[in-house]
Order: sequence, then structure tokens, then C-alpha cells
Amino acid sequence: MAITVLVPDDDGMTALTGIDGVQPVRYEPGQPLPEEAVDAEVLVPGFGVTEKVLSELPKLRLIQLRSAGAEEWIDVVPPGVLLSTCRGAHGGSTAEWAVATLLSLYRELPDFQAAHAEGVWRPHGTDTLQGKRAVIVGAGDVGRQLERRLVPFDVRVTMVGMTARDGVHGVDELPSLLGQADIVALLVPLTSKTRGMVDAGFLAAMPDGAVLVNAARGPVLDTDALLDELTARRLRAILDVTEPEPLPAGHPLWTAPNVMITPHTGGFVDGRLARSYAIVARELERYAGGELPENLVHGEY
Repeated sequence: MAITVLVPDDDGMTALTGIDGVQPVRYEPGQPLPEEAVDAEVLVPGFGVTEKVLSELPKLRLIQLRSAGAEEWIDVVPPGVLLSTCRGAHGGSTAEWAVATLLSLYRELPDFQAAHAEGVWRPHGTDTLQGKRAVIVGAGDVGRQLERRLVPFDVRVTMVGMTARDGVHGVDELPSLLGQADIVALLVPLTSKTRGMVDAGFLAAMPDGAVLVNAARGPVLDTDALLDELTARRLRAILDVTEPEPLPAGHPLWTAPNVMITPHTGGFVDGRLARSYAIVARELERYAGGELPENLVHGEY
């Protein structure tokens, strides 16, 4: 007997139709659920869908996310319901964003674009990404994807995870690693352990002129501590996420020196839904076959 899966869009219907043991049912986020929802075992949340819908799903057994982050759902999942992320769908896009912004910073592309707008031929030498030393904090999919893209630029990469393992340093080793880093990239999930982990002490350990890249979540970083370093022009930063988010008009980050901000667009690229649903389809095929999803959340991640 097929399991009923609530899907928020036509892309999902197309991706899941034809999988053995899976019966996708379309719903419209923000609208009343279809009558088939009473039998739904799986929910794929769409944009704007919150925990309020869970009370209408008496047979729910699995929430399958289309995002890699799960922090918005961990505390609201009912007892007995599994939670699975979409890890593997957005790592390449986010890593690409990090490389693109680092290249833009080191090669001073905004300055050349400004000269272009002025119609002025203004050549000057720049720094280079080549030979830089990068510490990547977060050794999951996004971290590995970034490592793979930085190495061809002759960047010397050090991987750091929450726990040490082969080829990966533990976060307890960061104090001895940060002082040698030209680039520190934050790619960790938001958990009780990572919230606020990048504080004044962490930033103080980074050398003058180093670049902090945050593509994790805004609360991983102490915004006030970062503003102190930016205002002193000691560190530089590239932020795809902020705290608060969205960043309100008039916030001091908008006018701080030495910072580049993008509005949480690291994974917001063409083809993102197709990549997401490829992972969702794989996870649901496993689940319908009696196996647990590979991206199952345990504890906070």
C-alpha cells in the first residue's frame, strides 16, 4: 500500500510521481489541506508552512525538508515523527557563492565596476585568492564542497568539525588554528553548541586583515563583536546570513566598513528545486521501502 505524501508544488508532484510505494498529493501552503491529508504519513513543508499544520495530520510519521537546515522544526516535531533534511542539495551552490564573493573581495571587482560606471580606465594591482590559508568550520556537505572548489585555487584548506576525525580537526583546536588563517568560513548548522560560537574571543584570535565568511546562520556569529572588529578595520567579513535577518534598514552593518552582505542567496539559484526534489525523492524511496532516510535528524542535527 502506498504512503501518502503531501507536496507543496507541481515540481514536487513531478519528482515524486512514479516512485514505488509513494502517492504524492498536492496541497497549497496557507490554504485548507485536501481531504487526503487525513491519511498523510509524510509532509514536505512548503514556504510559509509552520507547525500549525501538524495538528491536522493524525497519521504523520515523517517531515521531509527541502532545506539543509532543520532548526525551525526540531523543537516542534511531534513525538514519534521523524525529521529528515535535504543535505546534499544546496552545498554546491553555497560553496560557489563563497568562492565568488572571495574572488570579488580579493580582486576588488566592486572598485573596477565603479570605475566602469564612471567611464574611467583606472588600473591597479590587487590581492589574490591563490596561496591563502582557509579554515572551514563545518565539515559536512557544504564544507566539503567548498574545500573541493578552493583547492584548485591553491588555497591551503584546514577542515574543522564539531568532533575530530580523520582529516578533520575538532572545534576545540580552533584557538590554535585561527591565528594562521587568512579566511575563516562558517558552514555549521545552528544548534545550542554553535549559537554564539563566533564571539569576541574567536574574532580576536584571527589575524589582522583576515576574512570571515558566514554562510551558516546569523546567530552563530556575535554581530556586536563583529561590528567592533569591522569598525576598527582589523577584520573583513562576507555575510550571506545576519542576526537579525532580514537585516533592517538603519542597522549598523549596512554602513560598516570592510563588509560585503548578500541577502541569504547562497543556495538561491536556478535549478534549486530540481536538486532539492532529487534528494527528497531518494529519501522517500528509502522510506517507502522500509528504510530510514539517510538525512535523518538526530538530536539537534
